[in-house]
Amino acid sequence: MSSSSVHSSTGKVLTSSDKALILFSGGQDSTICLGWALEHYNHVETIGFEYGQRHNVELACRAAIRKKLTDDFPLWADRLGADHIVNLSFFKELGDSALTTHDKPIKVSNEGLPTTFVPGRNLIFFTTAAALGWQLGIYHLVGGMCETDTTGYPDCRQDALEMLNQTINLGMGQDFVMQMPLVLSSKAKSWQLAHTLGGETFVELVREESHTCYRGDRRHAHEWGYGCGDCPACKLRAQGYEEWRRKSHV
Repeated sequence: MSSSSVHSSTGKVLTSSDKALILFSGGQDSTICLGWALEHYNHVETIGFEYGQRHNVELACRAAIRKKLTDDFPLWADRLGADHIVNLSFFKELGDSALTTHDKPIKVSNEGLPTTFVPGRNLIFFTTAAALGWQLGIYHLVGGMCETDTTGYPDCRQDALEMLNQTINLGMGQDFVMQMPLVLSSKAKSWQLAHTLGGETFVELVREESHTCYRGDRRHAHEWGYGCGDCPACKLRAQGYEEWRRKSHV
């Protein structure tokens, strides 16, 4: 099972009795990571962020995903705790990312980054989760960031997030552990992890209930899930699903 973590300075070994707070958007990666966390921890809470995202339909998917997890996976149901939503709508005031400005074209900018890049988003997501975790007494944070995606977001890189973990620990006076199970995985390996965790039942849940399309399209169904089929997020999801099915012969 592929995973990456920033271990505590005390060298603590993670055990299933630990609590975790997962950054849960309702997308493919965070849904798979929620399953991963439920497999590894006895108590898991979720945190989502409303930041004026163009694809805010993903937030509506979160409740359905949580319900399906409790209906289809009794062991995980006993471990799934409270859900939290935090409003970070100030992101819309900081710039014109194609994820927060609905009429901005989705393409690669002159700087070489996709116009869907929201500067500082993942850094603030993890810092906000740590602040909530501090209040709740939950010091294991799980995120679905993936640096191997061709989108090339700088704040999805493992080294950037490792440095952030150190800063959070220094600034909050606690020993947080940031877990990123997919950070070095391809989308095909992500689908394989979903199957390893919960078989076809979990794969079907991810396929049907999670949302990744940047345009927020829930009208068009594909073999890999719902989406426009044309934006970078849809293409990555589709290519990963096709590659996984081809290699696994499932």
